[in-house]
Amino acid sequence: MSSIVHSQAADIPYNMTSTTFDLPGYRIVASLGVVRGVVVRSRSLLGTIGAGVQTLFGGNISLFTELAERTRQQAFDTMLVQAETAGGDAVIGIRYDATEVMQGVTEVICYGTAVRVEELPR
Repeated sequence: MSSIVHSQAADIPYNMTSTTFDLPGYRIVASLGVVRGVVVRSRSLLGTIGAGVQTLFGGNISLFTELAERTRQQAFDTMLVQAETAGGDAVIGIRYDATEVMQGVTEVICYGTAVRVEELPR
C-alpha cells in the first residue's frame, strides 16, 4: 500500500470509534495494531490576513477554528481508512496530537488501535 492514503472514505462508522479502550455492546476479538492519519497544513496568506483582522475584534478566530476542524477531520478520516485497510471494523483509544513543523505549518496526527469486534448478545 502507498504511504499516502488518497481516499478519505471508510466503511467504519463513527459510532464504532472511541477514545476509551472498549466499545459498549461489543467484545474485542482481535487487536490489529496502531493506525494513524497524518495531515500537514499551512495557513494561506489570505487566511492569515483575515484572521489578523479578526484578532482586532477579539473572541473566536473562526478562520483558524475552521482550518483546525477540517484538518482534524481529515486526519480522523485517514485513520479510519488505515483501520479498514488493516481489516478492522472499529478503532479504540483514539487520540490527537499536533506539532508546528515550521512557522505557519502544522502536522496533525490522529491515532488509535484498529480492532475487530463482535456484538454482545442482548
